[in-house]
Amino acid sequence: MQVVDLDRETVKRGLSDGTMLIIDVREDHEYEAGHIPGAVSHPLSTFDPQAVAALIASDGRRPVLSCGSGVRSVHALMAARKAGLDISEHYKGGFKDWYAAGEAIE
Repeated sequence: MQVVDLDRETVKRGLSDGTMLIIDVREDHEYEAGHIPGAVSHPLSTFDPQAVAALIASDGRRPVLSCGSGVRSVHALMAARKAGLDISEHYKGGFKDWYAAGEAIE
């Protein structure tokens, strides 16, 4: 399985130009405490590939999975790929990298 690690600058560009959909796989309480602006919550503990597929199809932007530090997003990538979804990118540094850099959060 191919996993493409994206860095913060790549994520910022994708959000800025409107081409990237960040799918946050952290748990609800983590997401609610702060998340990357515009990120959509789909916790790994209840990860539903069909719901993610429907989101991607209706949204049309390039899907990128994100979590706290880049571990759970890889697990979500594996689950998505196993279900037949064509997702290979994740934000390697995740929310911890984003927050530590002083980027805006919601």
